[in-house]
Formats: sequence, C-alpha cells, structure tokens
Amino acid sequence: MIDNLVLGLQTALTLENLLWCFVGVLVGTIIGLLPGLGSTTGVAILIPLTLALEPVTALIMLAGIYYGAQYGGTITSVLISTPGEAPSVITALDGYQMARNGRAGAALAIAAIGSFVAALISLLLLMAFAPPFAQWALNFSPVENFAIMIFGIVIVITFGGGSFARGLLMASLGVLISTVGVSVGFIDARFTFGNVNLLSGIPFVEVMIGVFALGEVFHQIRQGAAEPIRARFKDLVITRSELKRSILPILRGSGIGFGLGTLPGAGSTLASFMAYGIERRVSKNGKKFGTGQIEGVASPESANNAAANANFIPTLSLGIPGGATTAVLLGAFTIYGIQPGPLLFEKQPALVWGLLVSFFIGNVILLILNLPMAPVFAQMLRVPYGYLYPLILLTSFIGAYSISNNTFSIWLVFVFGLLGYLFKEYDYPLAPFVLGVVLGPLFEKAMAQTSAIGEGSFMILFERPISFTILVLTALMIAVPPIVSRIRAKSKAS
Repeated sequence: MIDNLVLGLQTALTLENLLWCFVGVLVGTIIGLLPGLGSTTGVAILIPLTLALEPVTALIMLAGIYYGAQYGGTITSVLISTPGEAPSVITALDGYQMARNGRAGAALAIAAIGSFVAALISLLLLMAFAPPFAQWALNFSPVENFAIMIFGIVIVITFGGGSFARGLLMASLGVLISTVGVSVGFIDARFTFGNVNLLSGIPFVEVMIGVFALGEVFHQIRQGAAEPIRARFKDLVITRSELKRSILPILRGSGIGFGLGTLPGAGSTLASFMAYGIERRVSKNGKKFGTGQIEGVASPESANNAAANANFIPTLSLGIPGGATTAVLLGAFTIYGIQPGPLLFEKQPALVWGLLVSFFIGNVILLILNLPMAPVFAQMLRVPYGYLYPLILLTSFIGAYSISNNTFSIWLVFVFGLLGYLFKEYDYPLAPFVLGVVLGPLFEKAMAQTSAIGEGSFMILFERPISFTILVLTALMIAVPPIVSRIRAKSKAS
C-alpha cells in the first residue's frame, strides 16, 4: 500500500495534474452555485474539453468538479435556502437557519471542515478496503437495496421532527409525485392528465428549487420582509465551542456516508439524509434541529463527502457506478480507453492511485479556497432582502429553464413553490417529502425486482439474512423511541 501511495503521489503532484485539479475544484464550486446544473451535468458538459488531456489528468479534473460542485451547492443552501445539489438539500434545514441567526460563516466553515475530515477518513478507508468492500457490495441484490431504502425512509420519518403521521404523509406524497410519467418497464403513463411534458416524470431539480427557494421567498414575503443580517465579521467566524460540538457528528457522518457510498446506486443523497436523521436522535440538541444547530450541518455534509468518495469503490473495482455522477465518469473512462474492474488496480496502478491521491489534494485546495472565504460569502446576507428576493427568483427560474429549455419547467417550479410555502406555513417536515421524491423511482424499481425475485412474494425479504437484519433494525427504529419516551415520562411523573 505504501508503494502504491508513493506512486499515486508521484502521479498527482506533477505541475500539470495539480493545475487541472485546481481548475476542476474551482469550476465545480461555481457549477454547484448554479441551481439546476449540479455535478452530473457539469461533468457531462465538460468531458469533451478534456479529450486533449492525458487520461489521468482528465479524470483528476473531472473528479475535482464532482466534489467541488457539492460544496458550491452547500453555499447556496446555507445563504439563500436554494440547494444546488441534491445531497445539500438536508443542509438547508439547519444551515439556512444558522444564516438567519447571523452564523452563516460558521455554517459554511464547518461544512468545509467536515467535508475535508470526511474526505481524509473515507480516502484512507478507500485505499485500504476498496477490494473487500467491493466484494461486500456484491452481496447487495435488489432485495437488500429495497430493505435499505425502507430503512432510510423510516429513519427520516422517525427523526424528522413532529408527528410520525405527518412524516409518513410527507414521504408518501414525495413517492406519489415521483410516480408521475411512464414507469421503467411499462408503457402506460400515470398522472400526466394528457400533458406530454409529464411523460418523463417531474424532475427532482424543479421540485427542489420550488419547495426550498420559492417556498422560502413566499413564506418570508407573507411574514413581512426580514431585516438584513447585521452580524459583525467576528460573529461570522466559527468558534472553538462549535468546533468541539461538531467533532462527533463529523465522525458519525463520515462513517455513515462511507458505508452507504459503497453500495451501488445508494449515492450521496441517502447518506446525507440518513446521517441527519441519526444525528437528530443521538445529539443532545436533537430536539432543536431545524432551528440552526451546527450539528445539523456538520453530519450531513460529512456524510455527503464520504459517500462521494466511497462511490468510487464499486466504480473502480466493479465497473458499476456508485451514483449518477460516477455513471457519467464511467462513460469518461470508456472514452479514454480504460476498462474499470477488478484488474484495473493491477494493470494501471499509476492511474488509480494518482486519482485517489488527487481526491485528497483536491479537498485540501477546496479547504484553502473556501474556509477563509466563508465569512466573505456570508456578507451576501447584508444585502436588503427586497433586493435579494428578486435575485433568488431570477436565479431559480433561469436554473429551471436551463434544464429542459422549456417554460413548463418554470411553471413546475412555481407550483412547487406554492406547495413549499404551504408546507412551511403549516409546519410540515420537508425532509421526508424530499427523500420520497428522490428515492421514489429507485424504490419502485427495487420493489418490482424484489417481487420478481420472490416470484410475486415479498417474503424473500425475511428469508435473506442481510435484508432481514435491516428490516429488524427498521422495526426497532419505529418501536423503540415511543417506548423510551413513555418510560421517561413515567420516571419524571414518579
């Protein structure tokens, strides 16, 4: 392993590779700032520009765009409640409230620190355990993936705050919206009402921009224009106390993110949601999540970055994409004449280890670029909201239109903006709804595959050891919290 690391350092630390790593991280951050683009689109658009580069240099740059875009999405999530990336959605819940409390700089700083620590931990694990983890991930068939998705949704519903019934209702509504259009493997359109624009379904980006960005703007306008934040510069800097509170959430988020990131298709989104849900349960400030708790930023951001790195385990070792962006990167491998798989580590060690070491270098660059800039970004909130609201609306509508070049996307954003306003007005939890929209298509596909494998019966979930264990944990997540609450209530009463 030491020999491989030395080889990776020799490859990644060349002047050309360092330069293109920096370019990738910088461009990725800018892409993440623009709602509607995201890392997947950014990588896909820029692949043709890398064809003149050496394969390892091109992949280092594209990987830099990948994790740079994730931090860019965090910036807009915190400052204007407009997630640029799907995994950053959950960060907006506490990050934006921290910004409203004058702690935007601290939220952005802990996101950068948490992402860096998670990258370091996950990369060490990635280098040490890539082959065995890849073999472990092979044990996860659609049956186990279906159980994992049930587990993830239940965690978010249970820990989402408020009543279990409201969380279940919101998750169900999210899954229902994800069923619009033609399902994979069928030819009948569902819930399109004759509109051809809905045949391919309702894109997640339109839902995300509408519910979070427009929903927040409508909610603020209804309450009256808020005063711009007048926090002093020193109030925008992260404190030692906040750093101390964030250590365990960062470690827990890193572990959760890495574990889920090794599963093909699980992606960073489920990891960030699950990390937030678990942190809400174990944290001393769990009941205050959603009001601006730094743990609610540190944990999902760490999970997001750890999962992004772990996505490369099935991608490099098995040739199976870990998520949407790694699927695009897998296409880039093919363009460069590289065949990912078990033999890649043996046949092209310089490329593999140079790429892995570049992840660490890229995250160092990301930390150096963004940590000092966090208070500067936060100064944006000093702008009067009367000027900021039109800018948010314009950015949201342009981001939506750029996805499909169709005005129908703008109407979708507007409709979901009204829906987001109603959710905020009547205090319905957003996390279960968003996760339902994200996991809906994957959930439906896994359910159909599980039914087919079980020959029409879902009892196969209880017959396989891994899926059975996951379902037992799911049942405990539902049953244990109410029991513990009753025991505590009785002990206090006595």
